[in-house]
Amino acid sequence: MNAPVSSPLPRGLYVLCDDTLRPDVPLARKAELLLAGGARVMQLRMKRTPLREALAVAREVVAACRRAGAVCLINDRVDLALLTGAHGVHVGEEDLPPEAARRLLGPQGVVGVTVRDVAGARAARDAGADYVGLGPLFGTTTKQVNAPVLGLEGFAAVVRDSPLPVVGIGGVTLENIARVAAAGAHGGAVASDALLAADVAERVRLLAVAFDRGVQGTSLADGGV
Repeated sequence: MNAPVSSPLPRGLYVLCDDTLRPDVPLARKAELLLAGGARVMQLRMKRTPLREALAVAREVVAACRRAGAVCLINDRVDLALLTGAHGVHVGEEDLPPEAARRLLGPQGVVGVTVRDVAGARAARDAGADYVGLGPLFGTTTKQVNAPVLGLEGFAAVVRDSPLPVVGIGGVTLENIARVAAAGAHGGAVASDALLAADVAERVRLLAVAFDRGVQGTSLADGGV
C-alpha cells in the first residue's frame, strides 16, 4: 500500500448541499442543518439555481461554513468560489479543466476532481488537484453517471494506487459508509441520504460516527475483508 498522502480536507464525512434534493427547502437552510450535524466538509452544488441567486446563496453558505470551521467547496463554478471566498471547487468531467481551476484559484485554493480510475487520479494530480472524488461506488439516483459501478473492491484497488486522497462518491449511505471508510477512503460523499432524512442534523451525526468507526476497523485497502 502507498504511504498516506496529505490533504487540505479533514478526513471523514463529505456532505453535498444540493439544489435538486428537497427543492422546497432553501439551500441556506439545508447548509444550516448539515452544519448543525457537525459537517466539516461541504460541497455546494447548484445545477438549477439561476446565477444571480446562486451568487447570493453561495455567499451565505460560505459564510456559514467559515463560522462553523467547515471547508466549503463550490461545484464547478470557480467564479463563484472566488467571489464568495469559498475554500475551493470540485470539478467534473464536463466542467472547467482542473489545471484552469488551479490557475484561477492559486496555490491556496482547494481543487477536487471527479475521476473513474487510477489513470484519472494521476492525471488529476498532474493537473494540480488536491483530492479526487472516485465513483460511482454504488448505484445512485442523485446524478446520472455514464460509468460502471466500482463496488468496494474496485474502489479499494484504486485507493491503493491513487497519488491523491480519495473521496468515495455515488450511493454512499449510513448503511455502507463504514465499509467505504474501511476500504481506505479519505472521505465519503453523501447527498440524498442526509438531505432526505427526517432529521438531517442527526443523520449527519450518525454518518460521521459510522465513517470514523470504519476508519478504525480493518481496511480493505490493507487486504482485509
